[in-house]
Amino acid sequence: MRPLVSLARTGAQAILAAYESYRREFQRITAQARTRFEKRDWQGGQRDAAERLALYQTFVETVVAELEQLLGEQLKDAVAWRTMKADFSEAVTGISDVELAETFFNSVTRRVFASVGVDPDMEFVDLDIRRDRYGPGSTIHRRHARRSRTRDMVIEALSPHAFSAPFRDLEGDADWVAAEMDAAWEGAGKRFPIDALDLIEAVFYRGSGAYLVGRLRGGDATLPLVLVLLHADEGLEVDAALLTEREVSIVFSFTRSHFLVAVEHPADVVRFLHSIIPKKPLAELYISLGFPKHGKTEMYRDLLGHMQRSMDLFDHARGEVGMVMIVFDMRSYDYVFKVIRDRFAEPKTNTRADVERRYRLVFQHDRAGRLIEAQEFEHLTFERRRFSPALLEELATGATRSVTVAGEEVHIRHLYVERRVQPLNLFLREASAEAAARVVVDYGQAIRDLATTNIFPGDLLLKNFGVTRHGRVTFYDYDELSLVTECEFRDLPATQDPDEEMAAEPWFYVGEHDVFPEEFLPFLGLRDELRRVFLEAHGEILTAAFWRKLKDRHSAGEVLDVLPYPAAKRLGRR
Repeated sequence: MRPLVSLARTGAQAILAAYESYRREFQRITAQARTRFEKRDWQGGQRDAAERLALYQTFVETVVAELEQLLGEQLKDAVAWRTMKADFSEAVTGISDVELAETFFNSVTRRVFASVGVDPDMEFVDLDIRRDRYGPGSTIHRRHARRSRTRDMVIEALSPHAFSAPFRDLEGDADWVAAEMDAAWEGAGKRFPIDALDLIEAVFYRGSGAYLVGRLRGGDATLPLVLVLLHADEGLEVDAALLTEREVSIVFSFTRSHFLVAVEHPADVVRFLHSIIPKKPLAELYISLGFPKHGKTEMYRDLLGHMQRSMDLFDHARGEVGMVMIVFDMRSYDYVFKVIRDRFAEPKTNTRADVERRYRLVFQHDRAGRLIEAQEFEHLTFERRRFSPALLEELATGATRSVTVAGEEVHIRHLYVERRVQPLNLFLREASAEAAARVVVDYGQAIRDLATTNIFPGDLLLKNFGVTRHGRVTFYDYDELSLVTECEFRDLPATQDPDEEMAAEPWFYVGEHDVFPEEFLPFLGLRDELRRVFLEAHGEILTAAFWRKLKDRHSAGEVLDVLPYPAAKRLGRR
């Protein structure tokens, strides 16, 4: 048997080597985003995003197999792993992405031990994320001074981003952006004029867009800024200038797919982003940069910190009882927790595996600003006293495959965590007539946006949608979700006999994948005035022709992007 110290050093070196290999491959794929944008290779960009998402699990599984060979029967020696953690910590101290490396170590540990709960002796769970742990830091942005005119500052800021494709009208775009900046600054009531623009040097790529992220400065005041570049047939153009915290927050929404952005110092980039959208949780910022595993780490740390600061109980979340999931939350916390039931209520016919597959689809797919990204957790332990009696009873009897109550502890083997939104049916019940009408229009737009990215929600009931704090409608019930290209959208056959229309069973053949859009409206549950609003804005959603047209475009390989801002913000519409 090899000495424990030698084993620990060997194991730590193997994990670090695996992480470094993962990081190099991650960076290689990310670096391709610029070329994809320049060549307008949107399909290649989609493939890159999917490939990059799959990297993490591949490298974790590979190094676990390597450790099995290296450590043999001592693979699960707790003492060896405590020493291994210390060796690994020493090896990564001061590197530019130490927090990501530590999360990678945790992933390997949990894969080896299938841990119930978290062992701080073998995992990095420190709640005190100190600045000095991240090395000497870096300058991740460039400052562009405003000397005389705002437009000159804009041109100077755009110039370093010399893409192989030319701007269609750089001077005209600069004039428009400068006017937007000056108007936004004046409208925000800033005391001093604009001094400079701080712009993150790395370009954020997603879909068909390239995003330049920064902030305007004047005295001690700041204003967030995102410039969106598109590559049209005629060349590059600035498509939008987003200058409010709300607009920028939506760009980095938990309903959006991850950016491909070359980040050497993720902690510094996250701090910069947090300075312009301070209400955005750190976890979501890491996730938006393409680091969902570390986002989960930050989310877990935040949850532990919240539970230390509050005495709230986990209890059933607001909204109708789910037929597939038991959904619970703490009223003072902005996330919901979802556990799959052992048995699904009628008329659900899908299985647990079906549900898990659909959640993986959402994780991998373009979420278009309409699908809430769910973070999947395994083997968590909470104190029994933090659960309401009613919730504890339901978990203990209705989710035995995922939950075990043992003494004073509740062990959850599998759950999903999502940002909490207000269920759409409750929002419409409680909102003013004006707010309800506006949100119903966005509800229809949400269905359109999902269809544009090849997603058919399956179940369009209001209770399956939610409203964010920004008033945007999102979809969160994925157990009936499918691709548009998997469905057969049919017109409802005409009846030959009036009695047929009143029959309990359809008078025509219905295939497994058949969908009849004409039947959507009666099931939505919209009251008369809101039904009229919906039909006026989105009546074509209720036609099979609308869905067949989109299916044909997706089947032909066309990539359709949904931009994270309304058409009115597009400079190209000027």
